[in-house]
Amino acid sequence: MKITDKKVALIHYTLKNAGGEVLDSSEGHDPLAYLHGEGNIIAGLESALEGKSAGDKLEVSVEAAEAYGEYDESLVQPIPRSQFGEHDVEVGMQFHADTAVGPRVVTITAIDGDEVVIDANHQLAGEDLNFSVEVVEVRDASEEELDHGHVHGPGGHEH
Repeated sequence: MKITDKKVALIHYTLKNAGGEVLDSSEGHDPLAYLHGEGNIIAGLESALEGKSAGDKLEVSVEAAEAYGEYDESLVQPIPRSQFGEHDVEVGMQFHADTAVGPRVVTITAIDGDEVVIDANHQLAGEDLNFSVEVVEVRDASEEELDHGHVHGPGGHEH
């Protein structure tokens, strides 16, 4: 069976940045399971996996635009410290926020007096990514997975 839209693919992967540093890996864990064609993984990796079968191994380079997007300076902005109320704030803290581009995980990148600088870019925005991938299994999606738009069970969203 080949990876096509509405199929569930289980993959083992190692993700490295352009400098060769390992950023993430499924090694020692269940393979990542995703529903192909539903945008559950980055676009560049999903297109590279189209048509592959269990046992296939591939090296995939994904440019930033097809990964987490280019770094967008307009998503970095100062906000008043008072917006955090009584909560302590530290550089590196992350929180969910509604932004001009929808809900995002936002990181505090600087604190300058009464001003807190936040960055709504994904932490890998602007980075070209390199994946080593092995396709472990390809199967039909269940009706429930198709209805929900993601995989259930080991390696999926709900287990």
